Amino acid sequence: MTREETPNALRAREIAAAHAGMDGPLLPVLHAVQHALGHIPRETLAPMAEELDLSLAEIHGVISFYPDFRTEPGGRRMLKLCRAEACQAMGAEALGDELRARLGVDWHGTTADGAVTLEPVYCLGLCACGPAALVDETPVARATPERLERLAREVTG
Repeated sequence: MTREETPNALRAREIAAAHAGMDGPLLPVLHAVQHALGHIPRETLAPMAEELDLSLAEIHGVISFYPDFRTEPGGRRMLKLCRAEACQAMGAEALGDELRARLGVDWHGTTADGAVTLEPVYCLGLCACGPAALVDETPVARATPERLERLAREVTG
């Protein structure tokens, strides 16, 4: 470290250093950084690359390949709607259209108040109970727009 790093960069460096002895540490490091910071800020890439002896291109490639990694802050609540075939057959397309209209965002978007981020996912394993969704880590079966919007906007304790 030759220049002063931001608190996020320092935290990412600590996380990467703690995982540096592992085989294939990048995915666990990225998950840990995102968990700690809520997303993977740009200023965290160089410290992770240095600690893991990887190029910035390698790290960027992994982040851009996996859809669950975020480089921008998400909403306080994450609403993920299943877009797989079984849920599509049970009305997920219309549900997605309704949610996007109600929330005023497109896929991968966050509401203006920062409350909710809407993400598409492809199979939550609730095929018999579609359409399915996740609100944060809570599965929701037979989802309706009203129920999902209410759950997503609830204040967490």
